[in-house]
This record gives sequence, structure tokens and C-alpha cells, in this order.
Amino acid sequence: MGRGFSEADWTDRAGAGYRDRMCRSIKTLRRPEPATSDEVRAAALQFVRKVSGYRVPSRANSEIFEATVDEIAAASQRMLDSLTTRESAVHSH
Repeated sequence: MGRGFSEADWTDRAGAGYRDRMCRSIKTLRRPEPATSDEVRAAALQFVRKVSGYRVPSRANSEIFEATVDEIAAASQRMLDSLTTRESAVHSH
């Protein structure tokens, strides 16, 4: 279907009212323990779904949809890796 997702990944989430709930599953990933790559990708997927309005993109749009998820996940990971906390700022001085 697309990079890293099977047909079952898309269809398992097709429950009634899913579109209305989809952003609620984006979790805050800045926390004491590092976010996993799966968590970062899941948040990126939810974001792209919300912005695009597609829960499942058409075949014609699946390549750009997946590429966008990849880009958002990579940008999110870079941001999480670069954020500083008060504690890390204090220890760096």
C-alpha cells in the first residue's frame, strides 16, 4: 500500500466516527523518556490525515501522502532531538 503501512493498517482504523476522533490520538511526545520512532510516525500520520482530510488517500495520492508523513516524522524527530529543557540548559552552563 505505501511505505511501512499495509492495507490492514488503513482498514483497521475505519470505524464509524473515526474522522472526528483522529487528532485526539496525537500524543505529546516531549517527555522525560524519548519518543519511539513508531510514536513519532503515528503522530505525523494523524497530522497528515487531519490536514489532508483523507483517512485513506486514493491510489493517485498515496505516494505524496506517504512522502509527507515521512517528512513530518523526520522534522518532528529533529525538533524533539533539538529541544532543550530548563534542566539541560542549566547543566550546559
